Amino acid sequence: MWRVMFLFIWLWPGLAAAQDFLNAEEFEAATAGKTFYFSSEGRPYGGEEYLEGRRVRWSFLDGRCIDGHWWQEGELICFSYEDDPSAHCWTFRQEANGLVALFQNESTGRLLYEVQQSDTPLQCLGPKVGV
Repeated sequence: MWRVMFLFIWLWPGLAAAQDFLNAEEFEAATAGKTFYFSSEGRPYGGEEYLEGRRVRWSFLDGRCIDGHWWQEGELICFSYEDDPSAHCWTFRQEANGLVALFQNESTGRLLYEVQQSDTPLQCLGPKVGV
């Protein structure tokens, strides 16, 4: 019996960590119909509007918005955008202060933290026009 308890205690941190990441259903339930604003390293990073049908609209908060979509790939939530069709994959956790996202496509592992959540769409400027 003590061996089973030891094994359980030894494995518990890994089991808990593996279940911390949101799957597609949890992610969709947390984000659908909302706009999230994220920071990285204490600075504003960008905002993403989560639309119906797993569609998204991203902005670096410069007035330019990019449409895309998301899907689950293993434990990752991946995004593809109209200006870059490659997969941009993240793990998401729900923490007391909001969503935390860890970028999986680069060795530095950029972290994004939710700083605000809104029901208001992103502010997107029209296409660039002028002389």
